[in-house]
Amino acid sequence: MDRSKRKGFMWSGILLLGFVLWTVLIRRVDVQPVGVNGTSVGFSTVNSWFHQLTGVHMGLYTITDWLGLVPIVICIGFGVLGLTQWIRRKSIARVDKDILLLGVYYILVILGYLVFEMIPVNYRPILIDGAMEASYPSSTTLLVLSVMPTLLFQINRRAKSQTVKRITAAFVILFSAFMVIGRLIAGVHWLTDIIGAVLLSAGLFVLYRTEAGKG
Repeated sequence: MDRSKRKGFMWSGILLLGFVLWTVLIRRVDVQPVGVNGTSVGFSTVNSWFHQLTGVHMGLYTITDWLGLVPIVICIGFGVLGLTQWIRRKSIARVDKDILLLGVYYILVILGYLVFEMIPVNYRPILIDGAMEASYPSSTTLLVLSVMPTLLFQINRRAKSQTVKRITAAFVILFSAFMVIGRLIAGVHWLTDIIGAVLLSAGLFVLYRTEAGKG
């Protein structure tokens, strides 16, 4: 294993371990019944302060919810690319390694989401359509920060035009920043939910990038 791969695996491990430790801390530090319907929330003092600071902005929540379709479309696009290669090359083994790994990576992201839907760490600070919903980690933040960097990675790997690469980079950065900040101040998540999603998505992406190679 070369030095760059070792470094990539190291950083991925640090980020994923950070996510695990962060999750444990949320369950143990300053846990108070400050959530909706008296549900318990870790880091309650900081989370409550930040929630009161931002307030609730349902319009922003709706916008970021709909824009969450963008990374889903990107996932479908790469799925179509992989399927096309499979059909043309008549063997799944001949599909580009980075595309096969991308499929595995997306499955891991989905599994991460499903696990925390089934085992809620905490609930949203407000009711959504009158119902309590699992809040940790922020699923929209996780989706955006897991998928958008793969778009940039693949464009940098496959496109020849520097203009296309620059436009893609600008789009990925601006879109991701808008979505994360929008989710942060919409008031539908606790601050710790966003931080958890950032750690998990960063750890998974670094793992994918390391395995896929620089190309």
